[in-house]
Amino acid sequence: MTLAASIPSDVPSRTLCLADACGGRRRGVMLVLSSPSGAGKSTLCRALLELNPHLVPSVSVTTRPPRPGEMEGRDYHFITLPEFQRLAAGEGLLEYAKVFDNYYGTPRRPVADALARGCDVLFDIDWQGHRKLKNGAPTDVVGVFILPPSVAELECRLRGRGQDDITVIAHRMAKAVDEIGHWDEYRYVVINRTVQHSVAAVAAILETERLRRQRQIDIPALVAEMRDATG
Repeated sequence: MTLAASIPSDVPSRTLCLADACGGRRRGVMLVLSSPSGAGKSTLCRALLELNPHLVPSVSVTTRPPRPGEMEGRDYHFITLPEFQRLAAGEGLLEYAKVFDNYYGTPRRPVADALARGCDVLFDIDWQGHRKLKNGAPTDVVGVFILPPSVAELECRLRGRGQDDITVIAHRMAKAVDEIGHWDEYRYVVINRTVQHSVAAVAAILETERLRRQRQIDIPALVAEMRDATG
């Protein structure tokens, strides 16, 4: 299945990066999306990547086996537990956590290189990963928590995916209560009633954060030049 085929047809086409049109050289944003399983986060991430040419995914490493349709290097880097442990011990990961008996982590070097180039990096991680990233890079991280419209809708979405049996769904629903409890650790919260509106909301957040004064690398020199010219 191609990326475009997985995005609803009512999502807008690729957008202009207003920060590039209205700003100068800038540092990238670490955009973190988190949600309980089944809230639609993965669909939103795919749509945002399709819409934003300056947004790149952070491809996590994981010890879990690939699911049907997942590809090495696109969805995850699938590695063994000993390989994961070596990365963690060598500070090769920005953050890592154990989720549903498997380990997930964010490689450090690709993210640092992207931010320095002015590219924004999208993270599809849980509240544990967000907390660690925010503690390590508070000025770079922008957290968005995705809420489902209701508990009933969340369960309906989990069942509709057809990926898990009844026992796993029950486990995910129980865990969702704890995950939702961390919503107030995020800078923004979006209730995912429709993909179209949620994608637009997160895209607006990203554009706003791109134009933050602290990220505009060339602005101080530009202002100084203007002052000299009128001085």
